[in-house]
Amino acid sequence: MPDLLIELFSEEIPARMQAKAREDLKRVVTDGLVEAGLNYASAGAFSTPRRLTLTVEGLTAESRPVREERKGPNTSAPPAAIEGFLRSTGLALEQLERRADKKGEVFFAVIEKPGRRAQAIVAEVLEAAIRDFPWPKSMRWGSGSLRWVRPLHSILCQMTTEAGAEVVPMSVDGIEAGNTTEGHRFMGAGRFAVHSFDDYRAKLLRAKVMLDSAEREAHILADAQNAAFAAGLELVEDKGLLTEVAGLVEWPVVLMGRIPDAFLDLPPEVLQTSMKEHQKFFSLKNPATGRIEGFVTVANRETPDDGATILKGNLKVLSARLSDAKFFWENDIRTVDSDSLGAMTAMLAFVTYQNSLGSIWDRIPRLSSLSEQIVSDLGGERKDAKEACYIMKSDLRTQTVREFPELQGVIGRYLALHEGHSAHIADICVSHYAPLGPSDAVPNEVTAIAVSLAEKLDTLTGFWVLNEKPTGSKDPYALRRSAIGAIRIIVANQVRLSLIQYIRQGLMMNESARQRWALDANPNRSETFPEPEAKDLLAFFHDRLKVHLRDEGIRHDVIDACLAMPGNDDLTLLVKRAEALAAFLKTEDGENLIQGFKRANNILSQAEAKDGVEYSFGADVKFAETDEERALFAALDAAEARITPAMASEDFGQAMAAMASLRAPIDAFFEAVQINTDNAIVRRNRLNLLSRIRQICLSVADLTRLDG
Repeated sequence: MPDLLIELFSEEIPARMQAKAREDLKRVVTDGLVEAGLNYASAGAFSTPRRLTLTVEGLTAESRPVREERKGPNTSAPPAAIEGFLRSTGLALEQLERRADKKGEVFFAVIEKPGRRAQAIVAEVLEAAIRDFPWPKSMRWGSGSLRWVRPLHSILCQMTTEAGAEVVPMSVDGIEAGNTTEGHRFMGAGRFAVHSFDDYRAKLLRAKVMLDSAEREAHILADAQNAAFAAGLELVEDKGLLTEVAGLVEWPVVLMGRIPDAFLDLPPEVLQTSMKEHQKFFSLKNPATGRIEGFVTVANRETPDDGATILKGNLKVLSARLSDAKFFWENDIRTVDSDSLGAMTAMLAFVTYQNSLGSIWDRIPRLSSLSEQIVSDLGGERKDAKEACYIMKSDLRTQTVREFPELQGVIGRYLALHEGHSAHIADICVSHYAPLGPSDAVPNEVTAIAVSLAEKLDTLTGFWVLNEKPTGSKDPYALRRSAIGAIRIIVANQVRLSLIQYIRQGLMMNESARQRWALDANPNRSETFPEPEAKDLLAFFHDRLKVHLRDEGIRHDVIDACLAMPGNDDLTLLVKRAEALAAFLKTEDGENLIQGFKRANNILSQAEAKDGVEYSFGADVKFAETDEERALFAALDAAEARITPAMASEDFGQAMAAMASLRAPIDAFFEAVQINTDNAIVRRNRLNLLSRIRQICLSVADLTRLDG
């Protein structure tokens, strides 16, 4: 079986596009080969700044012959129908077969497609892949029609067997496929021919090209760590930056430099962000002081002076960048010294938050009110929440944050400490935005929890008032992220609060803001505002909670069974109940009890529908006729005696265990007893007994919502 090697060689591909591009090449080509009738053993995709490479091993030499029979219209059908069938099959009328059918004689087309050589199929598939490649952005150059991310220079496409290598003949926009490539732009020695993937990879390495991006990442990381260690420093690892830098070089050469003393007093985050965003430098910190004192840059070539000239040029540019950052930072410090963070926050009255909800300053009283109420309910200090709310947005007025928007909150923390606020108040300047992503830590101090929840609730209720809700995949205001963030904070800290209460409060405050700022003075609200909006937003939280718990391995129907219970706006209680029910259902007793419950519920529901009455009271052990029936009465009494206090104390595990004890007596009852007996009194008593089973089980969770 032949092996296939493809390389698409171009000008530099943006680093952010390379990973997806190599996977797209692999997917599009291999899918096309399989669809055309070829099989393969394995495939691998690689990328460097100037090339996309695909290797396919164990490709079949030709596709299998295909014989297809297609039923057509009746032989007496109108000519137009027969002509349409002929066009779809590509056959002539005399090539069709006539066969008897239950509806008369019909035409059949027998289409036979012979096997095709792999070379022809590869040429077709690769040309289609190149012409329709899914680049996020592409360009057309010269007089050709081909669009590519950057000008495409050459195509290497060859198949290798034991007999040798053979170029696959193909051409795209005048670019003929061949068996040659070239190495490093500066250190390579021109084009060279290759005979197989192993030969290709080895010759690229000699031509100063590391083909595998993972290999380049590992090389950069190891050399950077070694250089930092030798200098007594520690590398600040950044996976995203590492991947990006590995996509900028074909032959990574790690160079280390020191940050000039004049900039060492800048906040570490300012140094790190400036170097990362502007120059793609890695930061090196002093493990003893935590200060950023050095940097690592990655060159794309070796030089006779071991990178000294490159490092000198980079340091010159870095000094200019850091001089700007230092100017911004020192100017912000002077502003705080001459004024105050409170005054800077008040200046946010000139910064629009949302046209219909006013400025960022208009949010501050709402955030403070919500935060104070939440922190009070959680046992914290209202004054701390208020203090934090009136300074935590102040850094949005700083020049440093204007230059580095990703440092909002971080700069606020430094300025709060500089002004003399306590460390825990200063930390809220950062933590009130958290969590920004699924892997971010959540606040765990009571005031920080309250302020962060208030931030997210005010955002959500504000856009709910404006009816700007997420639809489908569209979520321009990241409202799903806000809801997930609030859920993670509540669940991780086991916060006990009535979410609907704060939703109502947030809606009312944002509605007042809307009416104040909207051009249309008519609020256009129902008389029951904000109740419909509050329930809708709570349902949105529940939907996000389902996603969160599904990632934790809890089934959606389990969550639905718990959502139907009282207190479903207490998310901590809801999660606790769902976790207990999920664990219960994984046991044999739990699964069998659910089946027993559903059997009882079905029989009872059918009887109630037939009789037109509700059997919900009056089951009496004196009418029991069998030992199994009497045993079930006793088991229900015992279970209820355990479940009631367990539910009152929110010990759902104990309640589930008590419910599990009903499994055996319910099974025995159904084995021994006929519910719909001829004796009307006994039948009614047994139906009321089934009602007790239903009531006791439903007191723990709405088991009717479970699947199956």
